[in-house]
Amino acid sequence: MTTSPPFAGLTPDCLLNALEGLGLPVNGQLLALNSYENRVYQVGLDDAPPLVAKFYRPERWSEAQILEEHAFVAELAGHEIPVVGALDIAGSTLHQHAGFRFALFPRRGGRAPELDQPDTLQWLGRFLGRIHAVGAVTPFAQRPTLDAASFGVEPLTYLADCPFIPDELREVYLGVARQALDGVARGYDRAGAITLRRLHGDCHAGNVLWTEAGPHFVDFDDCRMGPAVQDLWMLLSGERSEQSAQLADLLAGYEDFCEFDTRELYLVEALRTLRLIHYSAWLARRWHDPAFPAAFPWFDSPRYWQDQILALREQIALMDEAPLWPV
Repeated sequence: MTTSPPFAGLTPDCLLNALEGLGLPVNGQLLALNSYENRVYQVGLDDAPPLVAKFYRPERWSEAQILEEHAFVAELAGHEIPVVGALDIAGSTLHQHAGFRFALFPRRGGRAPELDQPDTLQWLGRFLGRIHAVGAVTPFAQRPTLDAASFGVEPLTYLADCPFIPDELREVYLGVARQALDGVARGYDRAGAITLRRLHGDCHAGNVLWTEAGPHFVDFDDCRMGPAVQDLWMLLSGERSEQSAQLADLLAGYEDFCEFDTRELYLVEALRTLRLIHYSAWLARRWHDPAFPAAFPWFDSPRYWQDQILALREQIALMDEAPLWPV
């Protein structure tokens, strides 16, 4: 396991030197933006709008994987889909400085979408349908696939070998998590053979910015192959009846541009379960980064793992219920 802080060398001077090396007239104004996996800053320029600089976490993605992300977003933009892609500067969208890979993006404003509004959900659904129609044309060659092995089995194996689960809760948590993965497997069996396509991968409300012109999608850092419903379920919330109504609104817009296979609805709670396990392993993997203990102090506590046990038990029950929509 890496023990040194991954961004220890990314000082303000290092960051500004990286941009100056591309010939950009930085004026010294830096504003750190909310990001834990990478480091993202708004950088002021002389006589020009600020840019957003994203420094990728070392050793997470290969250069080929990052460039494939950039190419996917550029392809979506070429179809006039409102996404925010990396800028091509000096003939490339990906740059290096002092051991860090980084990319630059235009600054885009906006607010969180109002997901309790049917019109908003239909609007989002239309653009997600367009994203998935493009995403189905060709597969990723370098990016990974979201599946039970990579988002459930491997993260749970990692957790079983790390010291974060309290001794008195270890066997209970691991046992419940294994039962939950059995439920995930049943969900995939019920769904059958489904189409995998290029996805946003992390399409929650925080990665959608809303203006009067509608939504635009940001942060494709987790784009990967997977089922279409992965980009839909994180926009659902509330009681089961509320989620069913929200899903109906999303699909009303989505299917204007892309057919939706309703068998994927067997995967909604399965994917939610995988995210719970993957999230715990993500925190454990990143704990050596000083930003994580400061931002997530509750992770290293018995209460967190007790809550996870309860959440996974709830998921076990939910995965055996009928899907949100007739299949």
